[in-house]
Amino acid sequence: MADPVKIGFVTPISSSSPHFEPFKAFIPEEVEMEFEGLGIVRGSLESLAGTGDMVVETSARLARERGWQGVIVSGAPVEVLNEGLLARLKDALDVPVTTALESCVEALKALSTPRVLLLTPFVELMNKRIRDYLADCGIDAISPADTFDDYRDAMTVAPEDVYALTEKALGANPDVEAIYFQGAVLDPLPVLDRIERDLSRPVVASNPAMLWFMLSSVGFSCSISGYGKLLQEWPGIKG
Repeated sequence: MADPVKIGFVTPISSSSPHFEPFKAFIPEEVEMEFEGLGIVRGSLESLAGTGDMVVETSARLARERGWQGVIVSGAPVEVLNEGLLARLKDALDVPVTTALESCVEALKALSTPRVLLLTPFVELMNKRIRDYLADCGIDAISPADTFDDYRDAMTVAPEDVYALTEKALGANPDVEAIYFQGAVLDPLPVLDRIERDLSRPVVASNPAMLWFMLSSVGFSCSISGYGKLLQEWPGIKG
């Protein structure tokens, strides 16, 4: 058997957060994913502003020390609150590196779905920052007016309630071409296939998108069933 693909997963929160467990369940056995939590959120997600240097320096150091072949830096808030973070990561690392937002943008492009329904666990100010980022990348995003008061509240939302939330939001915005979940504490994974089937829209969720994009970037591809069209069909990255 060939050596596993070794990928680092750097998150601004704790690497032991339970919401990572559903993600770990579908990582291919040929992939060794090392989770590193930075623990830099101090209450509000706004506390991530000004942490860009630390994120870049730590990601680059760990990649060298641990022999990572690619690096994922998760968390849309850390990127939108630290302008130019992705470019700085790419300058600092000698291996492929991506962020949640870049991966999801590339997934939406691969699925040819530039008009999306954005569902997150974030407050409206953070959602607006994400919509603005997406607009700069050619993605037109709409998000519901109703938001969570705190992103951690989404961790207690049951799969059936995620489905109902999605169905309601799509009913109010029927012209979108895809459904995009950003922020994995609002976890669509248990009902992702069902959402795609019943609501007739492809679903891009941040953790599957990051896995797809990073593995594609290091020349690895496969087909993973049960988590939507993106992982099942594994489209190529569009230039």
